[in-house]
Amino acid sequence: MSTTTQLTQSIKGGQWLVKESSPFDTFISEDYNEEQQMVKDMCGSFLDTEVLPVVNRIDAMEAGLMPLLMTKAGEQGLLGVSMPEDLGGLGKDFITSTLVNEGLGGGFSFSVAVSAHTGIGTLPILYFGTEEQKQKYVTKLATGEWKGAYGLTEPNSGSDALGAKTTARLSDDGKHYLLNGQKCWITNGGFADVYTVFAKIDGEKFTGFIVERGTEGFTQGPEEHKMGIKGSSTVQLYFQDCKVPVENLLGEAGKGHIIAFNILNIGRLKLCAAALGGSKRALTTSIDYAINREQFKKSISTFGAIQYKLAEMAIRCWVCESATYRTAKWIDDKEIELVQSGKPFNEALLGAAEEFAIECAMLKVYGSEVLDYVVDEGVQIHGGNGYSDEYIISKAYRDSRINRIYEGTNEINRLLTVDMVLKRAMKGRLDLMGPAMSVQKELMSIPDFGAGDEGAFAEELKAVASFKKAILIVAGGAVQKLMTKLESEQEILMNIADMAIDTFNAESALLRVMKLSERRGADNVSFELDIVRTYLTDAADRINKAGKDAINSFAEGDEQRMMLLGLKRFTKTQPFNVKEARRRIAGKLIADGKYPL
Repeated sequence: MSTTTQLTQSIKGGQWLVKESSPFDTFISEDYNEEQQMVKDMCGSFLDTEVLPVVNRIDAMEAGLMPLLMTKAGEQGLLGVSMPEDLGGLGKDFITSTLVNEGLGGGFSFSVAVSAHTGIGTLPILYFGTEEQKQKYVTKLATGEWKGAYGLTEPNSGSDALGAKTTARLSDDGKHYLLNGQKCWITNGGFADVYTVFAKIDGEKFTGFIVERGTEGFTQGPEEHKMGIKGSSTVQLYFQDCKVPVENLLGEAGKGHIIAFNILNIGRLKLCAAALGGSKRALTTSIDYAINREQFKKSISTFGAIQYKLAEMAIRCWVCESATYRTAKWIDDKEIELVQSGKPFNEALLGAAEEFAIECAMLKVYGSEVLDYVVDEGVQIHGGNGYSDEYIISKAYRDSRINRIYEGTNEINRLLTVDMVLKRAMKGRLDLMGPAMSVQKELMSIPDFGAGDEGAFAEELKAVASFKKAILIVAGGAVQKLMTKLESEQEILMNIADMAIDTFNAESALLRVMKLSERRGADNVSFELDIVRTYLTDAADRINKAGKDAINSFAEGDEQRMMLLGLKRFTKTQPFNVKEARRRIAGKLIADGKYPL
């Protein structure tokens, strides 16, 4: 086992907040091995040759087209990358499966269908099914012979999944569970062959069931007409004394919440990866348009306002990628560690994803909001043409909006981020008390306004360390002041979550450029360094604003003044000309004619 792996294994979820990280223990996109890059390239090629040429036919819901494309993807192994080989998959690592999500992420409705199938449509059975269930269903799902779907949401239970009303009762002969109820917003619901459905046994025990298409008492509604992802099948499911064989109970009776919530951790990171893939393609589309569109006898790519947009889109993509694969490697390493300790593969990956559930929630928020930003500015760069269906950016704009809603709304994920950090601190899984007390003492000391440590990246490292202190000031103060009332102060919790997201992203990006600098030499990372320094400068202001809003919500008098002074001190950065940095970033994008996929 390598030294890097041993060091990485010592990391726990949320620990980056109180522990210094090393760039040499950080996985970056430039670390992909040859096979991983080949898989990613294969995904891009599949989109370019099989999906994008028929994207309008997909949106028109041409009968049989989506299942056919998924079957083709399955034949190339793209649906079973992370599935065990003995169940028809390729048995690849978590990094590789994340790359598939990114590589297929620019496929509009097709990407949604594939993500639903390989994630929530397959993983519940793979991780919680009996050996018989896995042999019967996963072997067909991994190859694309069968398509999967997931029935959790109901008309009156969205974020409150456990408030579901669908019921299940054992039949008089003890051979079936009879399901009664309704599910809505079911992706792939119109053509799936097998569904994971949640119901409450006797109205109380929240439980998962495997339901096959054609089961007696199981019907579906018509396709929903949606704002975006129009080619994605979305229907309601109806159960009227639906006869599900007792052997199709999934996991343990009354333990359905374990299935539902654990699967979401993986899904959130994978959604971020897919959003990243879509963002990169939308940015390349916008770069190409800006270069070729002329106004006032000049390419609009020469205009400062357009260059600002292109550069900011690239900054957010690059930072998102840095945070995504840093976390994916942590999950991958933790999974290996758990397998080596004797855990079966299903418990290993679920345990690894749970360990980094905080980071998965943050990534879901950031990735979906990066995509929203990129496609919105993409439409703006296209001007009036961006509002026309003649241009694919309009489709990207409509399709992006759903990502901030499913896999838990971004508001829910922000609240979960802080809630999980605080609960882990209370249980002793994460030591926040010591670092928080150190920051309190530092606030009482005379501030050092010197130039800081010398050396490469010294200022950037100091900035990230200070951002972490800012979080500890605000979160610690909120806990001390509000105690149990904090959980109802959602605005404050979301302020703290935004501070954490910006800080994690800033550190991930900085570690990536430091590693690249060591590898290539300082003179060959100017593009990446401009990205990092611009992001750090802007993040400092955002962290200050979020922290100030939070402090002003719960503190008063001398306490308030001291905390605000500390916040100002810890969000202070060296002056940096972000205008010129963005022009340099945009200049490289324009010279290359694309954003690197």
